[in-house]
Amino acid sequence: METLTRRLVGNPKRYPERIVQFGGGNFLRGFVDWVVDVLNDETDFGSGIALVKATPGSYEALEAQDCLFTTYLHGLQEGQFVEQARLISAVNRTVYPYQDFAAYLALARQPEIRFIFSNTTESGIVYSAEDSVTDRPPGSFPAKLTRFLYERYQHFGGAPDKGCIIIPTELIEDNGGRLREIILAYAGLWRLEPGFADWLLAHNFFCNTLVDRIIPGFPEAEAERIFSQLGYEDRLLVAGEVYHSWIIEAPPSLLEAFPVDRTRTPLNVKIVADAAPYRTVKVRLLNGAHTSMVPLGIILGIESVREAMEHDALGRFIQDLVFEEVIPSVSEVPRDELESFARDVFDRFLNPRIHHRLETIALNTSAKVKERILPSLLGYMEATGELPARLVIALAGFIRLYRGDLIVLNDDADVLAWFEDVWAGTVTTEALSRAVLSNGTLWERDLTTVPGLVERVTEALDAIEAGALLELLRQVEQ
Repeated sequence: METLTRRLVGNPKRYPERIVQFGGGNFLRGFVDWVVDVLNDETDFGSGIALVKATPGSYEALEAQDCLFTTYLHGLQEGQFVEQARLISAVNRTVYPYQDFAAYLALARQPEIRFIFSNTTESGIVYSAEDSVTDRPPGSFPAKLTRFLYERYQHFGGAPDKGCIIIPTELIEDNGGRLREIILAYAGLWRLEPGFADWLLAHNFFCNTLVDRIIPGFPEAEAERIFSQLGYEDRLLVAGEVYHSWIIEAPPSLLEAFPVDRTRTPLNVKIVADAAPYRTVKVRLLNGAHTSMVPLGIILGIESVREAMEHDALGRFIQDLVFEEVIPSVSEVPRDELESFARDVFDRFLNPRIHHRLETIALNTSAKVKERILPSLLGYMEATGELPARLVIALAGFIRLYRGDLIVLNDDADVLAWFEDVWAGTVTTEALSRAVLSNGTLWERDLTTVPGLVERVTEALDAIEAGALLELLRQVEQ
C-alpha cells in the first residue's frame, strides 16, 4: 500500500499562508488543524498553515507525506457509535527556527499572516530572563513569538492592519493574557522601543481559550484496518473522539475573520465575552465526575471510566451526582446548557474505543478534590441549605483511597506522608474525618466548620470500611 502524498490523493488545494502554528503534535493536528480544514472546505476562510517547530528537531515524517495527514474521529452521538475520517490538507510547509532562523523571520514579514495558534504544553508559556533578542532563536516559545512580532512590527512600520490574532490552546488559565504579559516583559527586558508595546496592545488580539477533545494519537491496534478503508498508509494518522469544544474569549467581530458559525459541519466552537464560566462547567462537571468516580471505582475494583459508567450502581450514582448535585451548584451558566454538556460528557465516558484507566486519573487526586469537588459541595449547600449526599460519599472515598493500600498513589510527597501518618495515628473514623477536614493545607480552610460534614463523612467512611460501599451507593438513590 502506498504512503500518503499529495500526488496520490490528487494534489489537494493549497491556500495562502495566513496562519502560523507553533507545534505539530497530536492535539494541534487532531483539533486545530481539523477545524481549519473544515473552515477551508466549507467557508471562504481560505487559510494555509506554516508549521513552526518550536523546539529543536524536525517534522520529517510530516514532510515525507507532503504535510498531509488524516484524522480518525470516533465516539457516541445520541447513543450511536460513529467514526469519521478526514484528510487534512491545511498545512502548507514547515519552518525551523533552529536550523534556518532567517526563514523564520521571513515568515514574520509575509503580509497575509493573520492568525497565530500554539500548543507548546502547559510548560510552554513561561518567561525566562536568559532569553535574548540576539538569540537565533530565543529558547522559550513566548520569546520566539516576541521576536516574530517585533520583526513584523519593524518591517511594516507598526501598521495597524499587520497585527495578529493570537489564539493559544495551552491548558493553563488565562493563556492568552499570560502570553501577552510575558511578551510585554520581553519587550522591557530587551529594551525594545515603546512603539512596539503600543502596537502589540492596540493591534494584536490575544484570546484566552479553553479546549477539550481527547486525542490518544496514532491508533496502533486499528491502523491496518483504517489504512485499508482509506486506500493509503498514513503513519501520522491521528485518532481522537468526535466530541470537541473550543471556547475563545473574544469580541463577536472575531467571527468575521474566523467564521466558525458558517460551516455545514457543526463546530462546537464558541466566541464568548468571558471564558471563565465555561472553565467552571468543565472543571465541575467533566473533571468533577472523573474525580468523584476514581476513588469509588477503585474501591469497587473497577479499572476504567467506561466500566464505571456501565456499572449498575456506580454509573447511576455518578450521573445523579452530576445532574442532581453538581449542576444545581453552578449558577453562571443556564441549566439547559449544563445538562447538554453533561449528556455529552457521559457519551464520551462510554466511548468503547477509549480505555481511560481510573488509576491514571488518580494522579494528584488531593489537589483535584479541592478544585473539582469541594466547590460543588459548598455551592450546593449554599444554594439548598443541605449537604449533597453523593459528593459527601465521593469525599469519603477520597479519604479511604489515601490510606494507600489500594493502588500506588502518585501525589505530592508531603501530602502522602501526612495521610500515612493520620491513617496510622487515628483510632476512630470520626477522628480521621475531623483530622482530614481540618487540614488547612489541603483545603485552604477548616471544613469542620461546615455543619454536619464531619458526621456525614464519618458515616460514609464507616460504610466503606465495613465493605458496604455498594449498599451505600444504592441507598442514596432510593
